[in-house]
Amino acid sequence: MAERVRHGRTWVGAVARWGRPLAGMALGVPTAAAEVLFLLLAGLAVVTVAPVPAARRRVGAATLRYARRMADWERCRLAVVASEPPPPPLRAGGPHVVGFLAARLLPAALGLLTGGLLVVGAALAAIVVRSFVAGAMTVADLLLQAFIGAALLLLNLQATASVATLDRWLARGLLESTSREALQLRISELTVSRAGVLAAVDAERQRIERDLHDGLQQHLVALGMLLGRARRSRDPDRARELLVQAHEDTQRAIDELREVAWRVYPSALEHTTLDEVLGMVAQRSSIPVRIRYDVPVRPARPIETVLYFVACEAITNSTKHAGATLITIEIETRDAGIEMRVRDDGIGGADPHGSGLQGLARRVTALDGQFDLHSPPGGPTTIRVQVPCA
Repeated sequence: MAERVRHGRTWVGAVARWGRPLAGMALGVPTAAAEVLFLLLAGLAVVTVAPVPAARRRVGAATLRYARRMADWERCRLAVVASEPPPPPLRAGGPHVVGFLAARLLPAALGLLTGGLLVVGAALAAIVVRSFVAGAMTVADLLLQAFIGAALLLLNLQATASVATLDRWLARGLLESTSREALQLRISELTVSRAGVLAAVDAERQRIERDLHDGLQQHLVALGMLLGRARRSRDPDRARELLVQAHEDTQRAIDELREVAWRVYPSALEHTTLDEVLGMVAQRSSIPVRIRYDVPVRPARPIETVLYFVACEAITNSTKHAGATLITIEIETRDAGIEMRVRDDGIGGADPHGSGLQGLARRVTALDGQFDLHSPPGGPTTIRVQVPCA
């Protein structure tokens, strides 16, 4: 019994050993064709809009964004084929990503060739078996053909494994930096991130100062004038009306002061979770906000703070500029991090270079996260944030 179990495990291991490269090749050939077609269309689009610098930059940025997504998908595919853990976030530059997608044409062509030979071999094997059954082939000829077919099958399987190895080698060579290059890239990222954080802090301070000066200060001045008028009034009823109005203005000033304080730091996160804090923000929003929170383990406080600011800024922008009727916030655990998607059904056309969105992008980048904005004219607008937990 134990012997049969051991042989069964051996056969399972052998099938898995050769089955994974075959499955990876079967998926890699069509994706490579799609990637080459994508690069050709992107190049044609860049050439078409070449006389217009702004359009060329937009097309180039969109091409690079989708190229990075394709490269990430290929890295995940190769990791699954090799039974490896999910790869780390992609840090390669644009030329390396585009070069990798173009270079995948070679393993795709070789994979198509080996796959075709495998299909031809299976057809020839079926012909040999049919001839033997029909009596047109002797046992000796059948054994000879079986020996030749087995040898060719092993060569074909080895060629398939070599193609898969070439595919992984291209991914490592073009998408993964050496230790020195990775260190230099990390230093550059930290330098840019530090400058971005300083700029975001200065912009936030200016915004807070503007809110205090133009909003709260004006309310306090008006409140002082109301109290002065009530103090000088000789009519008790008029004085009472002024005091009631001053009390209402005091409540509005307190609410505005609370809003300004929450823009500085959401102190409620010290006592409750992110979904409950966003629920309180949603209650104060004039637009309906739906929240779906699926994070089993509470993330670190800096991550919650960044997600809070992104969600609040998105709600504010949708309320003021998008003309939206519904905002949806989805927060969930994805891979080794947290992903948040904020979507509204407004008119779209959000400017990714605006000071508010740029400040949010800097906050996310400071935590080694990714900030993506998709807001075509006519909508909808979607903000996607990915922040690693470690």
